[in-house]
Amino acid sequence: TGSSDPYCIVKIDDEAIIRTATVWKTLSPFWGEEYEVHLQPTFHSVSIYVMDEDALSRDDVIGKVCITRDMLAEHPKGYSGWMSLSEVDPDEEVQGEIHLRVEVQGSQGGRRLLCCTVLEAR
Repeated sequence: TGSSDPYCIVKIDDEAIIRTATVWKTLSPFWGEEYEVHLQPTFHSVSIYVMDEDALSRDDVIGKVCITRDMLAEHPKGYSGWMSLSEVDPDEEVQGEIHLRVEVQGSQGGRRLLCCTVLEAR
């Protein structure tokens, strides 16, 4: 039909912790959802997978972005901007990007607080 039913899954070190709402029948979804996650001091990365919901079969992975601990260290006040999706399956072509705002806030009991806003995709 020329459109997707996208949603995102947020993983910290390969553990799924958040699933956004599905935005039906679009190639330019807008979420505007905001989540706060407590990061363990030993975390390595936060990955956001953009998925295409399928009612009759398994959901397809459109692509992903990965925010590493080093990237957050390079942007101590946070990051806001478009990030290109990368492939999850090397045999699949990936096109598209996702607009994120990521902020690392002060620690609570020795744990840092990550505020990640999934804004939109195209």
